[in-house]
Amino acid sequence: MTTTMTTTDLCFLTATDLAQRIRTKAASCREVMEAHLAQIERVNPKVNAIVTLLPERALEHARQADEALARGEAVGPLHGLPIAHKDLVLTKGIRTTFGSPIFRDFVPEQDEIIVERLRGAGAITIGKTNTPEFGAGSQTFNPVFGETLNPYDLSKTCGGSSGGAAVALACGMQPLADGSDLGGSLRNPASFCNVVGFRPSPGRVPVWPARVGWCPLPVEGPMARTVQDVALMLSVIAGPDSRAPLSISEPGERFRRPLERNFAGVRIAWSRDLGGLPVDPRVTAVIDKQRGVFAALGCAIEDAQPDLRDADETFRVWRAWLFELGFGEMLRTHRAHMKDTVIWNIEEGEKLTGPQIGQAERKRTELYQRVRQFMERYEFLILPVSQVPPFEVKQRYVTEINGVKLDTYLDWMRSCYYITVTGLPAISVPCGFTPEGLPVGVQIVGRHHDDFGVLQLAHAFEQVTGFGRRRPGVVT
Repeated sequence: MTTTMTTTDLCFLTATDLAQRIRTKAASCREVMEAHLAQIERVNPKVNAIVTLLPERALEHARQADEALARGEAVGPLHGLPIAHKDLVLTKGIRTTFGSPIFRDFVPEQDEIIVERLRGAGAITIGKTNTPEFGAGSQTFNPVFGETLNPYDLSKTCGGSSGGAAVALACGMQPLADGSDLGGSLRNPASFCNVVGFRPSPGRVPVWPARVGWCPLPVEGPMARTVQDVALMLSVIAGPDSRAPLSISEPGERFRRPLERNFAGVRIAWSRDLGGLPVDPRVTAVIDKQRGVFAALGCAIEDAQPDLRDADETFRVWRAWLFELGFGEMLRTHRAHMKDTVIWNIEEGEKLTGPQIGQAERKRTELYQRVRQFMERYEFLILPVSQVPPFEVKQRYVTEINGVKLDTYLDWMRSCYYITVTGLPAISVPCGFTPEGLPVGVQIVGRHHDDFGVLQLAHAFEQVTGFGRRRPGVVT
């Protein structure tokens, strides 16, 4: 580390740069860890992003990482980088609450695959990031740790459910973060916090343990402050694993290839509202301003969107079924300790019949084929990540957009969860700010299993615009 670089500057280096400095001994693992722990001590009380912190353990592991380098040992691509895992992810020997008072003191006896792989690549666990109760809803608050605040406006929500992860990234408290996404939980908080969140193709990042190993809707994936860093992390956590039956056989190392690409003539479908969803005009105004960037990259842009009829029904059936399967027994024994939206979603699952589930799966298959044909014409689909900008943190979910009343806590997330149902890879990348200074992300969706292509277009957009370099006021 140069003498002119401050602790805060070190914390806002890219993960790629930081890992290179550690490998070349321009910075020690202990220096890096101490800088991030100092940043957490200074900023986390303002935003409540990291809810379990293990500083002594982290410093000891940093010392061991430095010793490994001194011995000349081969090290992984994330060697010495600090990371706090989402509080839905199982971490052996480290409290994992799921944001629920039922699990306030739960300590797992195993790691999830994503944690195994991050540690195997040299990342050092420093703690856990906040999440809504059982990850339900794109607003991060729970009765165990309270609310996580948006670093660009402390009166606003950071989104969710990977909200603590997004805020920790935006505030320089960690260079990389893991998250999960069923209805938008990697993409929505990234959009709200001006970072990058990537929902990979189902099976790209193997998930285990998992109660339903064959379900393609929930995924785990990477978050970071740059697309390059997301690709670096994906190179570590992607790849097959026999414990996860949906896992894609392609190895993760391919995501370390250069992201540069010529986009001349690439056809893009541009959708402001997926054919009629209510979208706050502040969101569409921000995204519309950047249409010319994609044109300048050489893309051929047309206003179009796929036929997503039945996406809403399919998602709601699958989600309700998963909630009942995961939490149905818990509802019978701990109802008083569960929030109303979780209870509602479980009870919706209890009402489902076999024919309803079968019909939803048939419709999902038909939807996939319609979208596949659409994506044969267009290589990418571009649309808003979230239908609203960050809203008041005391408002638990959005109930109205542009005068349109919304009935459930899910309704305002359709621009994310409709894409979930397609099974296509999708990324949120910083796209600009509302007049109030609130971040807005753009969602880039790619073809079936073309995760790399999505990263390439997101990287090209990011290089031209640079919105992600704007730090939140809370860190100054």
